[in-house]
Amino acid sequence: MERKVVHTRHVLAVKDLAVEAAYYKEKLGFDLDFTAPGWEFLSFGEFKVMLGECADEMTAEESGNHSWFAHALVENVDEVYQEFIDRGATILSKIENKPWGIREFSVVTPDGHRITFGQVIETS
Repeated sequence: MERKVVHTRHVLAVKDLAVEAAYYKEKLGFDLDFTAPGWEFLSFGEFKVMLGECADEMTAEESGNHSWFAHALVENVDEVYQEFIDRGATILSKIENKPWGIREFSVVTPDGHRITFGQVIETS
């Protein structure tokens, strides 16, 4: 049997849903797919997240290195990087070519969730 994943959606607990969702939409350019009490489903192309409000839980920032949750490969990574800068996103690491053949950068959200965006590059 062939196994084929149609898409995935990352489920993230956040302290303040309004603050975190606004950051994804305003600073990272995510689109709102669905909302319900305590939830917002957002997408950036095929990169999808579900933000669930968990006001009494530890934030991602408090979990240290466990706050990395996604490495998203995109087209035109330099344009995405510049768009995020123009929108005022918090850049955790500047864009650069990595030895593993990906040009990438990372952002961090108000709760401390860390995301890397990258694009495969030609290596010699």
